[in-house]
Amino acid sequence: MFQHFQVQTILPNQQHLGWKFSFFYKQRKISGLYYPNGQIHWESPLTFLESRDKLEKQVHDLMIFHIYDYER
Repeated sequence: MFQHFQVQTILPNQQHLGWKFSFFYKQRKISGLYYPNGQIHWESPLTFLESRDKLEKQVHDLMIFHIYDYER
């Protein structure tokens, strides 16, 4: 389960470039960039993870919610 999920645009008023996100998972801060095509660039090492695919799906789900909410 994620804690303290935060999202902001890479540059102010430039949603088409992508978004920065961060959250805590298993007491570690994880951050990355999410691009409009759905690609994720992880800024934090994920070597401690058992299932990176599961984590990426959760990030995609949260980003869809946040992007939709932001554009309303």
